[in-house]
Amino acid sequence: MKLLLDTHIWLWSLIEPARLSKTVATALTDPANERWLSPLSIWEALLLIERKRLEVDRPGDAWVREALDRAPVVEAPVTREVVLASRSLKTRHRDPVDRFLAATAVVFELTLVTADATLLAMKDVERLPNRPAPRR
Repeated sequence: MKLLLDTHIWLWSLIEPARLSKTVATALTDPANERWLSPLSIWEALLLIERKRLEVDRPGDAWVREALDRAPVVEAPVTREVVLASRSLKTRHRDPVDRFLAATAVVFELTLVTADATLLAMKDVERLPNRPAPRR
């Protein structure tokens, strides 16, 4: 399976793996699966670091490079087809990065791994939901 990681899933896999459901954690560690990442997710992570909403122990660019070296991914290109698809998706999502992620999943036939309810509601995108285990 080819998995496109939403920004929060990528970050959780690196720094808060307990936030991943068992299904998602298993999928991300399965060597038969490819982990894809949009460069826009890297951009979002850098914004979070700059705005002090994500605490890391080094400058953002160095942290990202090390994270990608430690847990390699396939970089999903932002092509004209992705741009065109981002405008034709049937969604109410207003976040442009999330629209690009959904379009990337469609164009490259990827499964989008996310906990975002709006993305999970999209019928034209293959999705793997990150749903926490029920509390007892």
